[in-house]
Amino acid sequence: MRSLYRRQLTMMVSIMLLSFTLLAGAFMLLSYRYIIGETRDSVERNAGYVSSFTSTYYRRYLTLDLQDEFYSSYVASIAMISNSHIIVAGPDGKILYATADGQFYDYKDSVLPENVTAQVLNEGSFNGMTNMGGLYPEKRYLSALPVTNQIGPVTVTQGMVLVAADASNLSEMWTATATIFFFSAVVVFLISVIASTLTSAYQTRPLNEMAEAARKFGQGEFDVRVTGYEERGDEVSALAEAFNSMANSLEKVESQRADFIANVSHELKTPMTTIAGFAEGILDGTIPPEREKEYLQIVVSETRRLSRLVRRMLDLSRLNALAESTVTAQETFDLTEVMSQVLISLETKITDRQLDVDVQMPEDKLMVWGDPDAITQVCYNLLDNAAKFAAPGTAITVQITKKDGKAHTVIRNLGATIPPDELPLLFERFHKADYSRSMDREGVGLGLYIVKTILGNLKENITVTSEDGVTQFHFTLTLA
Repeated sequence: MRSLYRRQLTMMVSIMLLSFTLLAGAFMLLSYRYIIGETRDSVERNAGYVSSFTSTYYRRYLTLDLQDEFYSSYVASIAMISNSHIIVAGPDGKILYATADGQFYDYKDSVLPENVTAQVLNEGSFNGMTNMGGLYPEKRYLSALPVTNQIGPVTVTQGMVLVAADASNLSEMWTATATIFFFSAVVVFLISVIASTLTSAYQTRPLNEMAEAARKFGQGEFDVRVTGYEERGDEVSALAEAFNSMANSLEKVESQRADFIANVSHELKTPMTTIAGFAEGILDGTIPPEREKEYLQIVVSETRRLSRLVRRMLDLSRLNALAESTVTAQETFDLTEVMSQVLISLETKITDRQLDVDVQMPEDKLMVWGDPDAITQVCYNLLDNAAKFAAPGTAITVQITKKDGKAHTVIRNLGATIPPDELPLLFERFHKADYSRSMDREGVGLGLYIVKTILGNLKENITVTSEDGVTQFHFTLTLA
């Protein structure tokens, strides 16, 4: 498997090589053209000066006196100033005069190459790199122009002038420039590789740590966290924060799962132990016959408790399935009618506990959005819970009002005050407050958790307060 570091480094190196290759090619081409162009312009300009001067000399003296000090001094000065060789030849290409750096060179009986002579006579000029057919040991940049004069209506070519510049200086200059460029390119390339290596390592290190942490999660180590990247303030920091948040959630889920299994085991073990003990006592005669009915009633009670636990577990499984699919039935129904039906179903229990009910609901229908069956279970669980823990002889208050597009339902009872540290735990699975354990021997600790789950699936809220013996549950539903 190719690592992200290796891929990023390979991509960066490839881009750098391609960029430097294109830049080097363009630089070499432009610099060479510029240097050659400067030399060409200089040589052509000097060739033009000598050609013009020679043409004027021909017109004045009708012949070219190479021994003339004035002419030779002029040509020698041009050659010395331009650091080039100047050759004056006849129209047949035979060299008549040559000078360089102020010195005369004897090319007696030497003739210009035919291609140079032909191009000057036919095209009017010659420009290019040449060693003049062996006259020079190395190639020089040569510019040649004809020496012409107008004799009547006829233009006569009386000779030609050639200016040759040493190209070795051009090559040395270009080589030096190219060397500097390539040295700079190599330094920049190495710096870029080092910077990319450090940057890649800086970016991939937290990813490797997260991968290792994820592998540890798979092995059940949920306490692993990715730390040290909080101050970066970039995407990696955000990823590390999200990863740790996920780790916290996984740890919490795992803890809840373990607690859930422990609670279910405990809730099942107690009634099953009771049932098995009393049944064995009846069968082996430990329990006298006159008390068998009493203990059989306990067995029936524990069996019903098991049945309620299983039913609650099935309800919980169904609610969790709805939460995972994020699909909850939504229809309009009358909340006051649902609450009235629940009150009627709990009338016997409320009466047996000598409780009054203070109902404060609108006389007209109050239509809300939701799942009527689920909201019926919410109301039943909350009212049953209020009746269970209300002090005998007190009243249960049921209040429904409308505000800000919501139906607000309050169920209040008077009884024992729930400690503040217990309030956040009331909606957790299998949680039963210490004060209620002696009062609620039939409950399994899932009623309020189911209420919270149902309202959560409907995107609604529920809160609880308990002060001075008054415990109040408040939940909302959206008005239709």
